[in-house]
Amino acid sequence: MQPSLRWHNLNWLWIALMVILADQASKIAADLLLSYAQPVAVLPFFNLTLLYNPGAAFSFLADAGGWQRWFFFTLAVVISVVLAGWLLKLPQQARRHQWGISLVIGGAIGNAIDRIAYGHVVDFFDFHLAGYHWPAFNIADAAITIGVALLLWAELTRTDHQGSNS
Repeated sequence: MQPSLRWHNLNWLWIALMVILADQASKIAADLLLSYAQPVAVLPFFNLTLLYNPGAAFSFLADAGGWQRWFFFTLAVVISVVLAGWLLKLPQQARRHQWGISLVIGGAIGNAIDRIAYGHVVDFFDFHLAGYHWPAFNIADAAITIGVALLLWAELTRTDHQGSNS
């Protein structure tokens, strides 16, 4: 039997909205306050470095010629719609699922806004150690990573009464 939709779960999307607002505000600040590709040391292992990524994670497809902008935008929208549908089916006690889904939706939409507005994603968090740099990222990327980790944790530790479709 198909579970009924739980419209009250849409209240969880306030988390997605907060991610989107924080992400966009931080990207505007980075664009205004930082010079492109000029690191600003904050800690011995952390810089703020304004970079533009036309690709996806780790600059995947960054040099693909432009079609990737629309592909990743469409992918973000489709994933957000599918996740919102999942959110509507979750039981009230599935908090880790609700948090995870909301974070992923917020991050996906935050980066999708960049793709439409600028044709690339604005990144500026730059962690490094012994001359090796982790790929630069932003708040949306962090939200997606944390959200996926929460979803994995929720799925790996769920009990039957917390099932994602019950």
